[in-house]
Amino acid sequence: MTTQNISLFKALGAKMDYLGVRQRVISQNIANADTPGYRPQDLTKVDFGYILRRVSGDPSIRLETTDAQHMPNPNEVESSSEDKQKHMYEIAPAGNAVIMEEQLLNSNKTNMDYALMTNLYQKNVSMIRIALGR
Repeated sequence: MTTQNISLFKALGAKMDYLGVRQRVISQNIANADTPGYRPQDLTKVDFGYILRRVSGDPSIRLETTDAQHMPNPNEVESSSEDKQKHMYEIAPAGNAVIMEEQLLNSNKTNMDYALMTNLYQKNVSMIRIALGR
């Protein structure tokens, strides 16, 4: 049995693949910062709960809060006005809509998320090694 057969590792691997592709898209945005008429691209966010249900094969899996201090389910939180603002880009006189600060923030967030996924992967592999007595 390998780690590829465990649902958690499949989900972590899928998230890492997504983050790798997103970093490539962000780097293309930065590379085209001076291209007239270029519009920045981004990937749509992935619902981790949907991936978990698909990987596990159990449609009844959902996030559960057992304490009032737990973070609420994303479906229960009101959407902020920031989501609306992100679809409206500033446009430079050359017709370019790439905002370098926004792209660099997205790149940094993607790097931090990737590091988190790598850390989670390593921690879970370590737990499996401990359970096997190695």
